[in-house]
Amino acid sequence: MKFKLFALLSAVALGGFALLAPSTAPAGEVTLPSGYKVLEPIRHGNLTVFPVVAARSHDTQEFLTLDEGLRSGDVIVTESGGVQPLMRRRRITPTPSGAQVNQLVLVNNSKRPLILLAGEIVTGGKQDRVIGKDRIIPAESDPVDLGVFCVEPGRWTGSSDRFGVGGSAGMMQAPMAAPNVRAKAMADKDQSKVWAEVGRARESLALMVPAPSAAPVRETSSYAGVMQNEEVKHQVDSVAGPIQRNYQSLIQQLRNQNAVGVVVAVNGQMVWADIFASTNLLERYWPKLVRSYAAEAVVTRTKDRAADIQQAQEFLNHLDGRHETVDSEPGLYRHTEIAGDGFRAFELTSLLPKTGFDLHVAKMAE
Repeated sequence: MKFKLFALLSAVALGGFALLAPSTAPAGEVTLPSGYKVLEPIRHGNLTVFPVVAARSHDTQEFLTLDEGLRSGDVIVTESGGVQPLMRRRRITPTPSGAQVNQLVLVNNSKRPLILLAGEIVTGGKQDRVIGKDRIIPAESDPVDLGVFCVEPGRWTGSSDRFGVGGSAGMMQAPMAAPNVRAKAMADKDQSKVWAEVGRARESLALMVPAPSAAPVRETSSYAGVMQNEEVKHQVDSVAGPIQRNYQSLIQQLRNQNAVGVVVAVNGQMVWADIFASTNLLERYWPKLVRSYAAEAVVTRTKDRAADIQQAQEFLNHLDGRHETVDSEPGLYRHTEIAGDGFRAFELTSLLPKTGFDLHVAKMAE
């Protein structure tokens, strides 16, 4: 079925989203048919990020992120079979049991609905895993089976079945996989392809760091572990840091214009877009998203080419799909995957009371 994803966003998924009135866009801006505007890019090296603003921002304060839930202890992630169901609205605790590579169990003990984004990595257990699909977990949930992919093929042991967040002290987050790894989980849904992409990233990073640090990078099979290597962090931070600071400042300036996302180019090629329902939600995910984009940039260095604002517009506009797959949990969420010529797009639409809007839209180039 032929359709325009962002036309749907403007009409149905965003619940009456008003289009911007036709006008000539100010210099350095492109007005999209959906009501989104792509702004002039922020560049550093071979990474280019185009801020996106919207005509409307939704109230997303009630939603809990994975990072927030794991830090507070309200969200528990454990190996499959690691929790026993108890009475609803009583706190559920894990009990060790049998584990499976592509399955984890999550319990949301908080009073807020939880958002999971495809590409978020949970570390620990018997292997680090990456979440394979955007979804919403209800407040005070029963144990939920999660479809995941392993991003640490060399380990199947651990002192605990529990999972946590990675990162350094003061910035504890579930890392976000780079777009190439996210794509293998979200679009290909193939464990062997995820492992192959992790291996390519590890080897590429090892080639970029000095010899003493390259050996540990090659020795570990953990994607999250590689990204925590001091030399690798330095490489990623050198790209992510300036863009993170510049856009964080820009978000503050654009708060009244509803900054909601980005279009991302690496080596002059459009590779990804992440769009959220609100500025608040973008701000909560931005630090780890920019690091994932930077990780992609540092392992795919070629001759730099400049991506321009018109290319970013076309990347968001060309969303005629050849095939649509919908997975829905009535009253909770709808997940839509659109396959088109040279791209995949994914919508996570909240169906909770007083919502009916898209929490997250991702588009990847193929």
